[in-house]
Amino acid sequence: MTPKPETLNAQSKLELLRERSEAAEQGGGEARIKRQHADDKLTARERIAFLLDEDSFEEFDKLVVHRSRDFGMEQQLYPGDGVVCGHGTIEGRQVCVFAQDFTVFGGSLSETHAAKIIKVMEMAMKIGAPIIGLNDSGGARIQEGVVSLGGYADIFLLNTLASGVVPQISCIMGPCAGGAVYSPAITDFNIMVRDTSYMFITGPDVIRTVTHEEVTKETLGGADTHNRVSGVAHFAADDDKHALQLVRELLSFIPSNNMDDPPRRPTADSPLRREPKLNDIVPTDSNQPYDIRDVIRLVVDDAYFFETQEHYAGNIVTGFARLDGMSVGIVANQPAYLAGVLDIDASIKAARFVRFCDCFNIPLITFEDVPGFLPGVAQEHGGIIRHGAKLLYAFAEATVPKITVITRKAYGGAYCVMASKHIRTDINFAYPTAEIAVMGAQGAVGILYRNELKNADDAARDAKIKQLEDRFANPYVAAERGFIDEVIEPSCTRPKLIRALRLLANKRDTNPPKKHGNIPL
Repeated sequence: MTPKPETLNAQSKLELLRERSEAAEQGGGEARIKRQHADDKLTARERIAFLLDEDSFEEFDKLVVHRSRDFGMEQQLYPGDGVVCGHGTIEGRQVCVFAQDFTVFGGSLSETHAAKIIKVMEMAMKIGAPIIGLNDSGGARIQEGVVSLGGYADIFLLNTLASGVVPQISCIMGPCAGGAVYSPAITDFNIMVRDTSYMFITGPDVIRTVTHEEVTKETLGGADTHNRVSGVAHFAADDDKHALQLVRELLSFIPSNNMDDPPRRPTADSPLRREPKLNDIVPTDSNQPYDIRDVIRLVVDDAYFFETQEHYAGNIVTGFARLDGMSVGIVANQPAYLAGVLDIDASIKAARFVRFCDCFNIPLITFEDVPGFLPGVAQEHGGIIRHGAKLLYAFAEATVPKITVITRKAYGGAYCVMASKHIRTDINFAYPTAEIAVMGAQGAVGILYRNELKNADDAARDAKIKQLEDRFANPYVAAERGFIDEVIEPSCTRPKLIRALRLLANKRDTNPPKKHGNIPL
């Protein structure tokens, strides 16, 4: 039996403190820690130690225990109650972190477990520090019933209030099921670990009972599923350490809160660097694909592009890079996948990214090569109108510096949506290869000269197509009207973007006073 503190002398009291602290650090005990390692997973404390700068972690509520006295729970009191919470630094910047400990009650959430997470989230909002959640939990603690469910709801509220105030990053490093998935879903970025993490509302057993579908945990809600199919996750890591390295890399591009500017990094890459390869990178045949990532890497600092949701909606590319040390968010149509067309998934992916950048003062660079929206019954019935409007709304609402480069196609409504001059984009460039029109020349000829060419041969049709291409499939009509600020030589893209960013460094733009807009969700 542990002696009461008031019966001890000073030395004994120190020893008692050390004993209790050591007990907390042991989590669920040596056997469960070994089982965690056998599953290729780090413990909660090991994860925090790897994530944060060395010796920077300061812990809150290390000795908290649960208050449940049902089902024999009074005999199972583990200091810390299955979650490690506190603050530390990453590259010298303050962050707040919580890590669920699967060795204690399977990381299940109790009333006190939730209270610890809420305390550290509230602290993060007070001091303007990012919130990092390392999730590894079996869900709500059944023994506590509705009290546990209420703890989840309290966390969801804090996630919502913190949204757009401080960055929130979730690492799914084990199970995350039922109501537990909604906290990561609200946060800004989700990182999942292959083979050891999964997310779903209802598991395979329930699905088998209700719908008679046979599915494994990995297929239903594993890292690859949520990175490729659902779009719930933004990154797929190979193991725990890789996931935590991704967190550190992600934070290097984003500010600590919505009042700060993004961090800058010195670079030896000259802001005046021209890249002759860009002059030939866009094929002369407008139907020939090319990889927009090749354009991005030739333009940004040190050819480094940190892509988000790389495996989801491949027809649009999003991610972070730097220009002259300045952090920027990049949105780019991808001609190498579905010709860069906008569809439901691409619109949702890009809209979410644009809104994040706008929340946290990260300038937006858009590379545009879009033939339009994807046609089809499935897209129309799936709500392409509503989902496409999300991207339009996001770009129009954003008040951060916005710069667009049209590399080739900019057709129809998609031209308007992709950060056109008409929705408050600050600087709009175009390559000489740009084609800005309502639609492609071939389609336009089919409409404009339908009767005239009804019985015409191919030569007559080709002549009309050539006529429309010469007249409209270029950037100069838009430039004549001021919709394009400058038609630039592609090799000059980097210096042009850097000068534009410097020009816009002190940009001030606001939206009309309102509680909030009603984005078409």
